Amino acid sequence: MSTLEATCPATFAVDYGRILETEIDALRREIERYPAITQKYPARWLAINLLEQDPELQQQLLHLAGGPAVLTHAQMGYGRLAEIYGADVDAIIADRRYGWIHNLVNQAVQRSRADRYTRSDKIDRYVTHRFWGILIFLVLMWLVFKLTADLSAPYVDWIGGVLAGPVTHGVVALLTAVGLGGSWLEGLLVDGVIAGVGGVLAFIPVLMSLYLALAVLEDSGYMARAAFVMDSLMNKIGLQGKSFLPLMVGFGCSVPAIYATRTLENKKDRILTGLLVPFMSCGARLPVYVLFAAIFFPRYAGTVIFGLYLLGIVTAIILGLILRRTVFQTDEATAFVMELPPYRLPLARSIWQHTWQRTREFLENAWTLILAVSLVIWLLMSVPVGATDGAFAATPMDDSAFAAAAGMISPVLRPLGFGSWQSAGALLSGFVAKEVVVSTMGQVYGVVEGDTAVEPTTFLEDVWFIVTSFVQATIDALKMIPSIFGLNLFPETADQPTDLMTAIKNGFAETSGGHGALAALSFMVFVLIYTPCMVAISAEKQEFGAKWMWVSVIGQFILAWVMAFLLFQGGKLLGMG
Repeated sequence: MSTLEATCPATFAVDYGRILETEIDALRREIERYPAITQKYPARWLAINLLEQDPELQQQLLHLAGGPAVLTHAQMGYGRLAEIYGADVDAIIADRRYGWIHNLVNQAVQRSRADRYTRSDKIDRYVTHRFWGILIFLVLMWLVFKLTADLSAPYVDWIGGVLAGPVTHGVVALLTAVGLGGSWLEGLLVDGVIAGVGGVLAFIPVLMSLYLALAVLEDSGYMARAAFVMDSLMNKIGLQGKSFLPLMVGFGCSVPAIYATRTLENKKDRILTGLLVPFMSCGARLPVYVLFAAIFFPRYAGTVIFGLYLLGIVTAIILGLILRRTVFQTDEATAFVMELPPYRLPLARSIWQHTWQRTREFLENAWTLILAVSLVIWLLMSVPVGATDGAFAATPMDDSAFAAAAGMISPVLRPLGFGSWQSAGALLSGFVAKEVVVSTMGQVYGVVEGDTAVEPTTFLEDVWFIVTSFVQATIDALKMIPSIFGLNLFPETADQPTDLMTAIKNGFAETSGGHGALAALSFMVFVLIYTPCMVAISAEKQEFGAKWMWVSVIGQFILAWVMAFLLFQGGKLLGMG
């Protein structure tokens, strides 16, 4: 609102241009016909704010004499302005106001040559450039995912080793001491809880690395520049500049991103943005990418992960173009007004708060939803079906109820290169939560890292292992920093694959006819594109209705199948993988 014009003398007025001034003056004369209104509000100030569609003032005028007539007049003026400008009138008024202030400051303030062109301005010449800005954004995102994948890998191995070693050994030893060794309870805790929830917790360093890098970019002031750069690109594909904000939130989690579409005024823009949000790869999918990239593309893990995120963005752009020109046609356009803050050094406290808050949300899910799903999957894998001699919690995995249910879906996935019941079961659990895909993999392949039957260790030995392996993980992470920038200062040592990694690699090689790497890439693309988790689906129904929810559920599954099919079958024809 223009508080300057509300408090300054009557002779003071911002010039909004001929077209806006005509409507303001006409509405002002209408307001001046009603003393009950002019006694409470300055006429010109009220006219401007009504043309900006101020909801509070509109509500207050309903209770004043002449108020409904003024509101009708204001709505007609707003409609005429919207037809002329083809954008939100409040954004046009704000633009005129900022322009007037800028001219006034230039006339009243004398600046030296150095003050006129700040360091932030010099950086923004490139960072906000229509071409270089997008290129810089992509390079920074590649660097983020490269650092995330490479620097966190030693810590992922450390957590996996702790869970497979001291934690698993401790649980087995405790159960053995109370006479429950080898019982179904041991299977529940080792194969259900540790293999399920523990398999996801091992990837916390990956998520923390990602959140840390994004927090640094946000606190430095760069993310505002990214929004500015992407605004022009999004306008070209028919989306509002404001749509960038929900889509950016989608890289963290689709659920708050879907709710963030409420900031968009136009209903079609809200629905279209909401349908595109799930293509922004959320943090829950990242553990899947890291696991498969480490197995099949160890030297290019960061680049593969960055490529998947980029594929999601490109898919959203193409789909947005198609939908905007067909289902969501509109002539309305909305300006995206924002202030670019100056660059600043990120504050360690602020970065840690952002990183820990997002990581804590993931941990809360791990102890609730992921635990529940892991236990259900363990239960289904413990129940024998058909003509089998297995007993409860002792049945062969291929004869379990979970294998039977997943086997009914696997033929649909066979043309994509990963038609085993293990892969189908992992994707089925992914409907509940995408991070559960990794934990399900650990369960369905029947792998518990380490040998629980080895010679028992003492408490002090376990503590010593935890400390020394953490120190070694830190040393390994520091050694990787130069190699990220192309400096091979330390000789590369091949990491020993874990039992789970070996099982997944052999399984994909078998089901794909020897094209394991290609099938793994197809699997990651399917995880990227296919139907979002149940909580996100619920949010879509709440925000957009059941119709658009089913469009998202069915449409994304079909699109994921088609893209994975083209990738795998096309790659086979070219002799890849």
